[in-house]
Amino acid sequence: MFKRKGQNITTTAPINLTTINEPTSVITEQIKTIRTNINFAATDKNLRTLMVTSAMIGEGKSTVSCNLAVEYAKEGMQVLLVDADLRRPTIHTTFGLKNHKGLSSWLANQMDNVNDAIHPVIGNLFVMTSGPKPPNPAELLGSNKMTEFLTSATRKLDLVIVDAAPILPVTDSQLLANKVDGTVLVVRQGVAQKAAVRDAVNSLKKSQANILGAVLNDVRDGSHHGYYGYSSSYGYYSDEDK
Repeated sequence: MFKRKGQNITTTAPINLTTINEPTSVITEQIKTIRTNINFAATDKNLRTLMVTSAMIGEGKSTVSCNLAVEYAKEGMQVLLVDADLRRPTIHTTFGLKNHKGLSSWLANQMDNVNDAIHPVIGNLFVMTSGPKPPNPAELLGSNKMTEFLTSATRKLDLVIVDAAPILPVTDSQLLANKVDGTVLVVRQGVAQKAAVRDAVNSLKKSQANILGAVLNDVRDGSHHGYYGYSSSYGYYSDEDK
């Protein structure tokens, strides 16, 4: 199961990710810091599966997922990035991949070989596209076959990063939360509402998620913007800030 490093790269399109195009930039360094902080937050658990999500759409969770996957792969790990946002997939576009088959196809028993949906894209990084939009995404993601897929993937690879749907509009991420080793919540400054973030955290806790922390996206400090911050405490969403 799974294609290995050394097979032909399946995309020739330019990949618009800072960690690839600007490896020495400040933003790339911030992604590396986030990677390090996630590792520290997960020291009491062997982190083999990581879910990245957000409270609502438009907060940049997929961008964070992709850049994190690149940085983990650069570290020498065999990484599989899975587009589990079956309702609004974007990762195939980011990497210039076809999306005729993908995670939804595998979970719905519409393909015989899971390798047909997994693409080696750069170095140690593999991408599994979402596949066609199914009529029952929550049912597929909450299925035993999804659990079996993640278990099988971690036998072959070092880390699986799951880009999941936003928490509040749909139940998909809540169903995935207890299938993964850790969850990171992406929060976009100027977009996310504090009440929505609180509700998202509460929903994850109810789903028995192991919340590793939050990434504050698109931070603006007056002179710079587009930066990332990381917190494992959610301190900037205290009740005093209502």
